[in-house]
Amino acid sequence: KLFIKDLWFEKVPVRIYHPKVPSARRRRGVMFFHGGGWVFGSLETHEKLCRSIARESESVVVSVGYRLAPEHKYPAAYEDCLNATIHFMKNIEHYGVDPANVIVCGDSAGGNLAAAVSQTLASRSDLPKLRAQILIYPGLQALDFNLPSYQQNRGVPLLFRERAAFYLLQYLNGNASNLEEVLQGSHIPIDIKLNYRKWVSPDNIPEKFKVRGYKQHVLLDCTNEVYETVKRFCEPNLCPLLAEDAIIHELPESFILTCEYDVLRDDGLLYKKRLEDNGVRVTWYHLEDGFHGIINTFNSDWLSFSSGKRGLDNIVNFLKSL
Repeated sequence: KLFIKDLWFEKVPVRIYHPKVPSARRRRGVMFFHGGGWVFGSLETHEKLCRSIARESESVVVSVGYRLAPEHKYPAAYEDCLNATIHFMKNIEHYGVDPANVIVCGDSAGGNLAAAVSQTLASRSDLPKLRAQILIYPGLQALDFNLPSYQQNRGVPLLFRERAAFYLLQYLNGNASNLEEVLQGSHIPIDIKLNYRKWVSPDNIPEKFKVRGYKQHVLLDCTNEVYETVKRFCEPNLCPLLAEDAIIHELPESFILTCEYDVLRDDGLLYKKRLEDNGVRVTWYHLEDGFHGIINTFNSDWLSFSSGKRGLDNIVNFLKSL
């Protein structure tokens, strides 16, 4: 039901999924950035998911094979996703896509990249505005690894708390030295943390998400040398939750999917609040029985979860509503 083609956008490998069924109007286009902690993942790992999205929503899906850490450190992945998206928008007539209906989408680290690309393009007047962003259990900040969801789900597969910090450090520095400081929260000076407290704080998480074994975390200060190695964690292209209100205000309609048993749950909840506070329309879907990575199991041969399929159906329905 699909034409599938591998191409290069600039220097970035992409795979395009084009529905065969005829369409009376130009289609919507979905730029898809795969998850895998910026370290793993490829066009292959998300092949079934991209096929499914293209087929079910009758959209043109462009899956981006961005460079991976630790060989390619930040901002390589972000730049590849941004450049591929800009290339697509500038050559959109070749793909039968409506320039007013381009959506960025990604899961996990890909959700981080989609949020960062969306923020960058929000202020570009030379390109059409993005129609929407779809963030599937995204990781959006590296200031606080002791939020309720990090404490509650620290040992829940497929993403352990320690691994989440490890992957972010691999993406940032190509190594995971300072992992302990990051987990403790002694990697960012207290004054900077307090500055971002209005956005990154357990106070912004609804109370019902704190009942399951959450303890208030003590603020720790950090040494200059540790901060020097991780200070780029305060850049919105790496941690989109820290973007200024003026940027957030410009963002397109958003779909955010979170899972109850996921260390990254609260990143999604905090971003939902920021978007809503800035007047951005948000569709939020929470999988009460979901865990990190579940969308990729929607039709796995050996391990399949009905809530993964439910999550995917909601993503497709959101796309069809655009």
